[in-house]
Amino acid sequence: MNIPELNFRLKVNGEDLIIAVVQDHKTSEVLMVAFMNQEALKKTVETGNAHYWSTSRGKLWLKGESSGHLQKVQEILTDCDEDAVVLKVKQEGAACHKGYYSCFYRELSKENDDINLKIVKEKVFQPEDVYGEK
Repeated sequence: MNIPELNFRLKVNGEDLIIAVVQDHKTSEVLMVAFMNQEALKKTVETGNAHYWSTSRGKLWLKGESSGHLQKVQEILTDCDEDAVVLKVKQEGAACHKGYYSCFYRELSKENDDINLKIVKEKVFQPEDVYGEK
């Protein structure tokens, strides 16, 4: 299967990558941000399940391969420079490995002269129940 050549200009550890912003296909809530290389994008298009490039592990990964919380891709959009994509997905379970539906579960807030991180979402699962003890 041939797919268009996007501008994989971002280099991390020698790998050509693009940024992938992942949104819930119904609500447009941002679930996560990840990197994709050409292989991840191709596998995503071929299978309909979101695949990414892990910069920390240096390998391709299927979202949900450990947790079962797959992302079924409904739509893929690219920006005008073709160096980033938006994946609109049907999220099974939760996107965040810390147990939240979205990785964006904290809010920066200012109280007096302090800036704090406050959890503003509810957990969907307990990570130790899915991934074991860490």
